[in-house]
Amino acid sequence: MSLRDFLARFRPTGTPGAAVAGVPADRAAERATELEPPLARLADVQREAARIRAEADREAEALRQDAARQAAAIVTAARAQVRRVRQEAAVPVRRAAQMEGRDIRSAGDRAAARVYERARERMPALLDRVVADALRVTDRPEGAP
Repeated sequence: MSLRDFLARFRPTGTPGAAVAGVPADRAAERATELEPPLARLADVQREAARIRAEADREAEALRQDAARQAAAIVTAARAQVRRVRQEAAVPVRRAAQMEGRDIRSAGDRAAARVYERARERMPALLDRVVADALRVTDRPEGAP
């Protein structure tokens, strides 16, 4: 009890004048009596709030565990599908590469056909020159350069 509370017990309880017989007021006791029921109800509310928080913590932990299990299942399923998804993703790329390969091969075949055709066209003239050169070498007299 503070000094102020102690001194407050001796305050006059009435108006100045004739002394009134009575017991000095115990304000601390009055306050305790006045505040005890609301504080008791407040304690009940605090216990209820603690119970609600504890229940919410349990529910939150259960939700976290369920979410972790679901996430693990999703990851496992995704890992199982990786090969198939990669193969499916590679199909358009593979098709494009095959088409490009066919185009390149066709271009090469066309170029080879042009070279073959040009060789076929030039072959008679080249053979004539080779034969002419060979005959010239054989028609020379011996010892002539």
